[in-house]
Amino acid sequence: MNPKLINLPKILDKRGNLSIIEEKQHIPFGIQRVYWIYDVPGGEYRGGHAFKENHELIVALSGSFDVVLHDGKEEKKYSLNRSYYGLYVPKMIWRSIENFSTNALALILASTDFSKEDYIRDFSSFQTLIK
Repeated sequence: MNPKLINLPKILDKRGNLSIIEEKQHIPFGIQRVYWIYDVPGGEYRGGHAFKENHELIVALSGSFDVVLHDGKEEKKYSLNRSYYGLYVPKMIWRSIENFSTNALALILASTDFSKEDYIRDFSSFQTLIK
């Protein structure tokens, strides 16, 4: 499966809106781990790696940021700024998150437990593996 934006369910209410994510229903994987990125200093980026097995969904819960994905051949940038959209990133896709707005909050749902061995941190190695 390729990266794609997923429109998450929205329940509109005058008291405030609500969105939900259910594993294997709204996203194509079971949720094993959840983490979030926040307080990123201006000009900094996160990511700069790919995963051998882990799939992720990235959601901008607050503020905005850009997710830059590379499949080994071409690069595509996704601007996330709505909490009812998630970016599905399958395994073996290089990713970086950049251009964080003030008070941005990135929520990431992951399909695997944390494992240092799952990371590919060198882009040249990633390109070799993807071929």
